[in-house]
Amino acid sequence: MIRLIGIALIVAGTLGLVYGSFSYTKETHQTKVGPLEFSLKEKETVNVPVWAGAGGIAVGVLLLLVGGRKR
Repeated sequence: MIRLIGIALIVAGTLGLVYGSFSYTKETHQTKVGPLEFSLKEKETVNVPVWAGAGGIAVGVLLLLVGGRKR
């Protein structure tokens, strides 16, 4: 289980360093006037700091090393 978490952190950290940010769309307002429906969607962008990606990789490697020693 610890090895799986370590691998997931390494993958997530690498993706964070490679892409640097990710975007998603969220619905913020929805209005219904009679038979008409209106909705407003906003695109949000989240920047992933370099230290977070590098930290994820470092913690993942540490978990792989510690997880391997317990056997």
